[in-house]
Amino acid sequence: MEYPVIDTLIAPEGRLEVLSRTEIAKLLDNSQSGLHQVFRNCALAVLNCGNYLDDGKLLLERYPEFDINIIQRERGIKLDIKGAPASAFVDEKMIRGIHEHLFSVLRDILFTSDEFTAHAGIAAYSSVAITDFVFHILRNAEVLQRTPNPNMVVCWGGHSISRTEYDYTKKVGYEIGLRSMDICTGCGPGAMKGPMKGATIGHAKQRITTGRYLGISEPGIIAAESPNPIVNNLVILPDIEKRLEAFVRTGHAIVVFPGGAGTAEEILYILGILLHPDNKEIPFPLIFTGPAESAAYFSQIHEFIGATLGEVAQNRYQIIIDDPALVAHCAQEGIQEVREYRKLHSDAYYFNWKLKIDHAFQQPFLPSHEAMRSLNLHKRQESHDLAANMRRAFSGIVAGNVKVQGIAAIEKFGLFEIHGEPEIMDPMDGLLSAFVEQQRMKLPGSHYQPCYRIVR
Repeated sequence: MEYPVIDTLIAPEGRLEVLSRTEIAKLLDNSQSGLHQVFRNCALAVLNCGNYLDDGKLLLERYPEFDINIIQRERGIKLDIKGAPASAFVDEKMIRGIHEHLFSVLRDILFTSDEFTAHAGIAAYSSVAITDFVFHILRNAEVLQRTPNPNMVVCWGGHSISRTEYDYTKKVGYEIGLRSMDICTGCGPGAMKGPMKGATIGHAKQRITTGRYLGISEPGIIAAESPNPIVNNLVILPDIEKRLEAFVRTGHAIVVFPGGAGTAEEILYILGILLHPDNKEIPFPLIFTGPAESAAYFSQIHEFIGATLGEVAQNRYQIIIDDPALVAHCAQEGIQEVREYRKLHSDAYYFNWKLKIDHAFQQPFLPSHEAMRSLNLHKRQESHDLAANMRRAFSGIVAGNVKVQGIAAIEKFGLFEIHGEPEIMDPMDGLLSAFVEQQRMKLPGSHYQPCYRIVR
């Protein structure tokens, strides 16, 4: 099948109108240490907006002739784009939101490279340095805004959800928007798009013209979760760990909708952080929600958490079924507690500095076959450490499902093997099997081939 493409030449609007020769050289460098391949792949994902795939490798294969280069002129730069998906254009003119997203990608890739180079060495891998790294990326993207009232609700959930579940996410987003709260998601389709879409209507009814729809992604996942067109502030973090930290540092409440392995990874990430003794007294509203048809899904999630992390972890969230207004009300009340706590402890509203994020949640996990086999999945450790290791297991499954390198590794070496105690493996196997049965691992209509094997 052929996919229509367009060649074009575009100039930036407002930012990055000029680049240094060194920056351009980095972006054109196709070597292992160069940025061209990362920039090209992220740019293609942005241009593929609306044509949802959950396979980064397939996207690259669909547009093999796509390329993007920098042209330096006296009055600034232009992007020379070849073989871009035609769906990114109207009457051969690039859609403005996609245009903005392209230059967000350029901004973040360059800044991340410069920041990492400037702080190279052991210090760059310390916990404090990583948090500063995330802060600098968000500040450079103008995400961190001083405000008298914190109001950012992070919404997590799957790209592969039913129509009923998707409509429900819109209703929740609408109720959030009516209460003057903003939305942050992983910026893709499904449960990442629905809340933003609903919030736009809620904001419109309240005559709010400054609504923020923040999308946070990373190069490994963006091809499978192309930014949806509602996102008005896109930020690309360098890896999944820094992406997750960006969510919890900028968000004031988290609402979790149904999803698959990626959503389970996110749940384990936030629970592992909240279970750390240093975070015991820090308020952080965490709500699991879905329509009536999703009640069994959340019941199984709840049982999985109880079986692996225990009742203490279950007490850190609430489950609300089929009540969008209550979800928004509880998020609003929880955020008020967050405001009072941060005011009392002189913590910023725009960045959660006091939250302790253990280094185990910050260190990038590269899901090789050996790394997946070697995960410590047993109960002879602190619950937050177990959450960190279980998160890595689900992160590896996400990589094997949708990320280019993960898919290639599975094709070359076979399935990931996940070893652990039966007390951990049995609930995990049950949860993953349910995700497969409910088609939460792939977009509807796609046949899912597992990338993993549970070994007890």
